[in-house]
Amino acid sequence: MRHLSEGTRIAGTAVPVFSLRTKGSFGVGDFGDLKQMIKWVANTKQGILQILPINDTTATHTWTDSYPYSCISIYALHPQYCDLRQLPRLKDAKKQAHFDGLQQQLNALPQIDYEAVNNAKIEFLSLLYAQEGKEICASTNFKDFVKAESLWLKPYGEFCLQHNIYPTTDVNFVYYIQFILDRQMREAHEYAREMGVMLKGDIPIGVNRHGCDAWAEPRYFNMNGQAGAPPDNFSANGQNWGFPTYNWDEMLKDGCQWWIRRFQNMAKYFDAYRIDHVLGFFRIWEIPLHSVHGLLGQFSPALAMSRQEIEHYGLYLSDEFMTEPFIADWVIDRFFPGKQDMVKEQFLVHTHDDIWKMKPEFDTQRKVEKYFVQKTTTGKDGKTQLTAGEVALRDGLYSLISNVLFVRDHRNPQLFHPRIAAQLDPVYETLWQHDKDNFNRLYNDYYYRRNNQFWYEEAMKKLPKLVDATDMLVCAEDLGMVPDCVPWVLNKLQILSLELQSMPKDSSLKFGILAKNPWRSVCTISSHDSATMRMWWDEDWQRSQEYYNGVLGYEGAAPHPMPEWLADDIVMRHLECPSALCILTIQDWLACSEKLRLADANAERINIPANPRHYWRYRMHLNIEDLIAANDFNEKLRGMIRGAGR
Repeated sequence: MRHLSEGTRIAGTAVPVFSLRTKGSFGVGDFGDLKQMIKWVANTKQGILQILPINDTTATHTWTDSYPYSCISIYALHPQYCDLRQLPRLKDAKKQAHFDGLQQQLNALPQIDYEAVNNAKIEFLSLLYAQEGKEICASTNFKDFVKAESLWLKPYGEFCLQHNIYPTTDVNFVYYIQFILDRQMREAHEYAREMGVMLKGDIPIGVNRHGCDAWAEPRYFNMNGQAGAPPDNFSANGQNWGFPTYNWDEMLKDGCQWWIRRFQNMAKYFDAYRIDHVLGFFRIWEIPLHSVHGLLGQFSPALAMSRQEIEHYGLYLSDEFMTEPFIADWVIDRFFPGKQDMVKEQFLVHTHDDIWKMKPEFDTQRKVEKYFVQKTTTGKDGKTQLTAGEVALRDGLYSLISNVLFVRDHRNPQLFHPRIAAQLDPVYETLWQHDKDNFNRLYNDYYYRRNNQFWYEEAMKKLPKLVDATDMLVCAEDLGMVPDCVPWVLNKLQILSLELQSMPKDSSLKFGILAKNPWRSVCTISSHDSATMRMWWDEDWQRSQEYYNGVLGYEGAAPHPMPEWLADDIVMRHLECPSALCILTIQDWLACSEKLRLADANAERINIPANPRHYWRYRMHLNIEDLIAANDFNEKLRGMIRGAGR
């Protein structure tokens, strides 16, 4: 399965399991619903179904646990995906009736009520365990499961008990939940194989810093940093995921066994997988613990620069003006119009001339964040919130703190990295033109040339071991700030790249050229991190107009909102491209039917990467049963897929 036959081209769908909806769902998609989605995929002659991570993320018992990329275990499955329909009913008729009513109530909601769904499912499983747990735990199948999975299951069970993840003092209850989930997911995988559909999973680059993995095997993690991503199309300030970074020196000592076990565990449930943020295997964006956003991060590992090297570029390194926040009167005026005096009095200390610095109690972004957390009020939705003015003030202070030209290396403060995207900040404006030119030359050398061979060697220490660990087809998410060495490694290891026409790898292009997509790639229109096709079309009318005229070749004004015929055309062009896999989100497939698609395109969004506290609660507005019964639509898709040679 790892290598597709040369020239093979397959169509598929991407949708999170939690987003699935059937008439019998319990307010969230589950592993039973997954089988129904597999049925629709097979019915429309698609060959692959891609989902988001399905690991347990239960950390706070609040809606913030809805973030599927922050698992507390790289092995344990999330209890929310348990299909209660596959389990016995409660013998207490009154209690069973209560859950029947909850199912109807929660399943009628347009979005997921994460807390209500998970509280209800855990309560039901607790009652069912009390009813029949003793018998199940005595069974041979249960004992075999615990024995086979003991390497991870026992630490996970102990972790759950110590951290009160579930309302129990009996570790067998934790095992019982995982036993059920494992059985249901294996059945879904087997059903997919019977239907000729590949299941594609997702391996997150990070883990929750307060989860079981970092708790059980701390030697593999650096807890003094935060993993994230530099600024990109998704977030101007970069992304801070909060995950610990990996101690690769320690991982390499045993041949990356931690990763190998993780990949092999995925093979129980999937035929293919997506490596989330594959760039992290070359280098990770490491952000200091005192930072909130990602601008003060640096690549790790990376070849940092000495003072002498920087000055070799003709740039004199002034510690005061280049490595400490540059805060002049005119900067304060720009960031805080009308509030300059208040900001100076409350947050700043005057040093000399018109230059200021942050007061010690506000000299990091985390300190600023803590100050504003104390000022939050509770809104009507029960969530804490700041006023628009407070948000602007807080974010302005964040920007002051990150207004530097260089950041010191996290491990050796005598070495430096040019601050990412520094050209967009006031400190860059203070430079003479020749210094700007020198900084830009240094910047481009550092980010695009200096580390290429080094990062290639770093990736080749790790990825070959992981690719060889299973027979699954390997796909990479290689978007963002991609160094030249990434395609070298992907090609060498025959890993499929990810191609989005709206995010071309060639920086000289506004839009990618579909005909030039490599065969060994996954083509898509949108992802869970981006606007859907219809949303993108209406977000920036000028950009969509350029696409309409310049890429699609139509004359005149682009129609808004996107009509069905135009969605058909865009989808068809993607299906016809050379990429081995063309996997579209369920939202983009449904855009091809004005009858079936969601009326409000803005309600299709799954995630907003710029918001680290986004609520992941998107659900399909259609029951999958109704989607399967939509004969005209399904025949249309079959015709498109067949016509594209997939």
